Amino acid sequence: MENLKLIALDEEDLAIFSAHLQDAVVKTVDMGFLPRLQRFALVLNRFDWDQKVVANETVRRRTGLHFERVRDVKCRGMEEGQRTGVLNLLAVTFIPGDLPSGFVYLTFSGGAEVRLEVECIEAGLRDLGPAWGCTHAPKHPEVAVPPAGVGGSAGQG
Repeated sequence: MENLKLIALDEEDLAIFSAHLQDAVVKTVDMGFLPRLQRFALVLNRFDWDQKVVANETVRRRTGLHFERVRDVKCRGMEEGQRTGVLNLLAVTFIPGDLPSGFVYLTFSGGAEVRLEVECIEAGLRDLGPAWGCTHAPKHPEVAVPPAGVGGSAGQG
């Protein structure tokens, strides 16, 4: 697979980022806020879900992620002064405020969370080098999908 290089300018773009970053691991020392530049950046080791689907290979890739126009950053569920922790990223989401501003949430397992107050969504994601093999793929509980026509009103007019 080729290295990813993506830009996010809206919620739909962030949902694509979230899918690619699910189960990425990041050390707390590899995250930082640069207030004068209004930038929050981190370097993660993301699990390459596409490679798992296409070639049944379990690989990770070193990936850079940055958010621009960041006004403020709040962290929750991380011990103050803990500089060696490793976090498992579950999702990247956006909650609108007075549009186009709002909050980008980086949600990690164990209840940890980073909240970015942003003027607007402006982010970049880029793989930084080749993939390397890993021994295990992340696992998630199976979610039952109802058969077509059972429950919900999707597709009904």
